[in-house]
Amino acid sequence: MGTLWFAHPAKKWEEGLPVGNGRLGAMILGGQNRERIALNQDSIWYGGPADRVNPDARAHLKQVRQLLLDGRIPEAEDLLRFSFSGTPQSQRPYQPLGDLTLSYRMPSEGGAQIPKESGSEEGYRRTLDLEKGIVTEQYRMAGKWVKKEYLASYPHGVMAVRIRVPGGTICLEAMLSRKRFYGRAGRLGENAIYMDGTLGDGGVSWMAAVCARVHGGTIRVLGEQIVIRDAREVELFVGCETSFYEKDYKSVLEKRLQAAFRDGFETVCQKHMEDYRALYGRVSLRIGKDAGDVSLEERFARGRREGFDGDFASLYFQYGRYLLIASSRPGSLPATLQGIWNEAMEPAWDSKFTININTEMNYWPAESCALSECHLPLFDHLMRMWENGKRTAREMYGCRGFVAHHNTDIWGDCAPQDIYVPATYWVMGAAWLCTHIWTHYLYTGDEAFLRRMYPVLEDAVLFFRDFLIEIDGVFVTCPSVSPENTYLLPDGTEGHVSAGVSMDNQILTDLIEGYQKASGVLGKDTDLLAWSDTLLCRLPRPKIGKYGQIMEWREDYEEKEPGHRHISQLYALHPSHQITPDKTPELAEAARRTLERRLRFGGGHTGWSAAWIVNFYARLGDGDKALENLEKLWTVSTFCNMMDNHPMGEGHVFQIDGNFGATAAIAEMLLQSDEDRTILLPALPGRWTEGSVKGLVAAGGAVVDLEWRGGRLTECSVCAPRKMEALFCYRGKEERLFLKAGERRRIFET
Repeated sequence: MGTLWFAHPAKKWEEGLPVGNGRLGAMILGGQNRERIALNQDSIWYGGPADRVNPDARAHLKQVRQLLLDGRIPEAEDLLRFSFSGTPQSQRPYQPLGDLTLSYRMPSEGGAQIPKESGSEEGYRRTLDLEKGIVTEQYRMAGKWVKKEYLASYPHGVMAVRIRVPGGTICLEAMLSRKRFYGRAGRLGENAIYMDGTLGDGGVSWMAAVCARVHGGTIRVLGEQIVIRDAREVELFVGCETSFYEKDYKSVLEKRLQAAFRDGFETVCQKHMEDYRALYGRVSLRIGKDAGDVSLEERFARGRREGFDGDFASLYFQYGRYLLIASSRPGSLPATLQGIWNEAMEPAWDSKFTININTEMNYWPAESCALSECHLPLFDHLMRMWENGKRTAREMYGCRGFVAHHNTDIWGDCAPQDIYVPATYWVMGAAWLCTHIWTHYLYTGDEAFLRRMYPVLEDAVLFFRDFLIEIDGVFVTCPSVSPENTYLLPDGTEGHVSAGVSMDNQILTDLIEGYQKASGVLGKDTDLLAWSDTLLCRLPRPKIGKYGQIMEWREDYEEKEPGHRHISQLYALHPSHQITPDKTPELAEAARRTLERRLRFGGGHTGWSAAWIVNFYARLGDGDKALENLEKLWTVSTFCNMMDNHPMGEGHVFQIDGNFGATAAIAEMLLQSDEDRTILLPALPGRWTEGSVKGLVAAGGAVVDLEWRGGRLTECSVCAPRKMEALFCYRGKEERLFLKAGERRRIFET
């Protein structure tokens, strides 16, 4: 249980198996003659910080607004292109660190024969063990087993590799390289090599290194390669440090490698597993029967032919948790569009933080799936964005507070990205991210965290006090867009920019309510707090349009692309709880019709969009529809290594948000929770007749264990991490619990 494996080395990067410790990541491709380990480090971004705010924005805000209100949409959009786009228009890209290449040779005596071509090995297996967080590769060659192990250690801050040939010896050369590499490379002692450089003017300076430890045989450094001959066992330790994190990054790197070398692979591995299991082991999931020992390619082939079994869903769920642990740990940057695994110097969308849904989706499973610590890098990055966002608010809009648009980068840049009217001029990025502040507090009860983040949350609210305008007695954003979508005016003219976009109103509702609750916890009482009550009363509420759908814009426009990938007007259904089937039945039905219409016209055609749709159906209590769209994601939008993909050109590119969104959705199918109540098995598919889950977390922090048979709950226990009161619901029944810290209670006993 809990393994992903291939019966051959990777033929391409998208067949790799990932390891990571938050900062350092690698894609393990395997190979018995020549092996490329594709390396990443989360602060390897090209270019330094820059002030990109367009100096013409503030002077033209009033004119843009008037053009929009007068219905002169194309003129308003032209003016936005010129005066509101960032200067320059693009932020910085995330880039790969480089490659560690291992070239194997025929041992001088008594060793395993290394073939010249791949594919001739016997008993080949390349495996990611989710229980251990370790990738292994093994095969039999010339009568001897070759065994390799790979891991990325959070405690030691390095990647570690061990290669063994029991009864034989190993000869190899190791070299670091990087495309577009302008720096130095060479010897770092008698058993280590390095490469270093600086990423553009004012950019990050970095150093990567590998040191080797051998048992038997010889080791030396020649040029920029480690040369090993006739060793019984080889241990490699890989590290990278940058000026983004450390002033004296080179000495920090050397100390990390020395500590790993001194401790050796066994100790590094042991500490890694202790650390990793403390997170991963909090949640277990079993749906249906164990599918047995089946390769990934066979699992996908069987699923696409016969339907995906519950065991596949369990594996996929835990893989999503593994990816979050591997790409987002305290002290790292948040997970990008690709987590930390990117092989392209010019990646799709720069592999940045896209904050009009994708970055937020990365963290949907963090709290409910018992990985609160993995959420913390997002808040650290909000702190980096804060000062930039205050300057952007002031210089672009003449507003107080904190604003960000639809992208940010390593430097916390908050100015608009691209010259793409359907997305660029959206002002809700900081607001949506700041809703995560209250969510994290709600699950953890961490008051010190809430106090630290409160000024950021308050400034996100303050921006809208100055930015909103009043139309027909309600407050609306202007200008704004419904992310990446296009509407049609009655005469057929295309429009993107508008006032009072539905998603904006819904995000503002969550932002303001979170701000008010945080203020109550911390005992705050300000003029801004008093104003927020007025705003909540005068924000537009979701409306139902001519197709019975939730309206996306203030006017009931036709869409240019009815099957668009973004379904922003349903934010109120998920991730928010503003729409629910029992509390707002008319809106819930309109949300269902919105989904049906989107899907009828081809919606959900990207991995992340399909994942969002699964969450929507889970919130509507429709487990069968949720599973149908999960299977669509697995069939159409998932690479054979279980990583999410996005269509681009004639092919597909890796994008991790679909993994995280679908992991969160599986949790939502089993447990849904807000501040008022927790619903057990709210969207259980008919095919998932039996199973169990342990360790899911409800709002308030309660840890919930469930078991079901015949599609019905048979056992449930709740454990409280602190004193709490909570309401639990199952099929029309309710139980209200009053729990002491550490108390466990069984509920809904039959």
